[in-house]
Amino acid sequence: MEDAIRRGFSDRVTGERPNAIETSNLRQRVRRMAAAPAELQSARRFQNANVDVRAMERQCVLPAVSDTAALRAFKILRTRVLRRLDMHKWSSIAVSGMSVGEGKTLTAINLALALSQDVNTFVFLVDLDLQRPQVANYLGMTFEKGLSDYLLGKAELDEIVYKLQSERLGVIPNARAFQHSSEFLNSPRMGEFTQALEREMPRRIVIFDMPPLLASDDVLAFAPQFDSMLLVVSEGKSGRAMLRGAKEVLAEMNLLGVVLNRSKERNESAYY
Repeated sequence: MEDAIRRGFSDRVTGERPNAIETSNLRQRVRRMAAAPAELQSARRFQNANVDVRAMERQCVLPAVSDTAALRAFKILRTRVLRRLDMHKWSSIAVSGMSVGEGKTLTAINLALALSQDVNTFVFLVDLDLQRPQVANYLGMTFEKGLSDYLLGKAELDEIVYKLQSERLGVIPNARAFQHSSEFLNSPRMGEFTQALEREMPRRIVIFDMPPLLASDDVLAFAPQFDSMLLVVSEGKSGRAMLRGAKEVLAEMNLLGVVLNRSKERNESAYY
C-alpha cells in the first residue's frame, strides 16, 4: 500500500500564475461544460470493468481514499494538468518515475479517475508498462482480453477497453509481461493501437502508465507517441544523481510537470 496516501500524499506540479491565454482556455472549458450531457449521450459504450472494491481500498485508489489531504491533492493535480493540456493543446500523458516503487502507477490511476470526475473530460488509462503491468492488480480487475492480446493480433480495440465507474473512463489493462518490450512499443501493431487512440483525441485524454524512466529504453522508444510527460518523484528515494539522469532524458520530451510523492510536509488545518 502506498505510504504516500497513508501519511498524507502531497503532489506538486511546477507552474506559474495563469496568464491571459490560460485564463481564456479555462473559460472556454467552462462554456463547453454545458454540452457535456450531449457528449455523454454520444460517448462510445465499452464493457463494464470487473473490479474488486476491497483491492482498490487496500491500494488507496480513488474514491476509496478517506484522507482529505490526498483527495484535495489529486483535485489540485487534475486542475493543473487540465490547465496545461489546454494551454499546449496536448491530449496524451505518459506517467513515469525514475525507479521502481515511486508511486507512478497509483498516480496514473488516481489522476485518470480524478479527470473522469470532471463532467467534460473523457479519459483512456492504458497500462503500457509492458515489463511489469500493475494497473489491473491495483484495481483488483479481472478481464478476458487486454493490451497483450491486441499486440499479438488476438483482439481488437473494443474488446480490450473496459468502462470504470462511468462512460467517461475507459481502462485498457494488460496481464502479460514482454521481455523485449521496447520492440513491441515500436511494432506496427502498436502503431495501429496509437492511431486508434488518436481518433478519439482531443475528445479523450490518454494516460499511459509507463515503466520507470531510467529502468529501460521503453519511455524513449515510445516518446514520439505521447504529447507530454508527468514525472513522479519520491521524497527520500529519488537521489540527485537519478534526477540528473532523468533531466537528460526529459530534455527530449515535453515535461507536463512533476509530482512529489511521499512528502512529509502536511497541512493539518481544517480548510487548507
